[in-house]
Amino acid sequence: MRVELSDEFDKNFERKAFFTDKWKKRADPNAKGSLLVVTGTLRRSIKAEERPNGVRFSSSVPYAQIHNEGGKGTKNVRAHTRRSKKGRTYTVKAHTRKFTMPQRQFVGDGKRTQEIIKGVINDNLADFNLQLSKFIKQ
Repeated sequence: MRVELSDEFDKNFERKAFFTDKWKKRADPNAKGSLLVVTGTLRRSIKAEERPNGVRFSSSVPYAQIHNEGGKGTKNVRAHTRRSKKGRTYTVKAHTRKFTMPQRQFVGDGKRTQEIIKGVINDNLADFNLQLSKFIKQ
């Protein structure tokens, strides 16, 4: 189950969707990189951990949750210099900026996730029944 779901969740980055639910497009059409894959850090950070009651997916990247679930947040902006249109240089003070992030889910439970889980369980049961029938015939 861990392998199947990990592969499918990774493919969500290529699909730019949570299975068939397309992600909202970027506000900046000139932004670099593919949607949610500029450096690949977020994609590579997703780890699957097997537990007695299932598989838990997590990420050590601090912005993973806000991208996956969407919501409001704040961003710290460092002090820096800018150049005006007239060529003058000025300093921007450090401040915080509020933002609203649209949900771009790449990991989670849903209809397709449940179908994958049921498929893995059915395959394992079929394999178990095959092995059991071979054992009984001996």
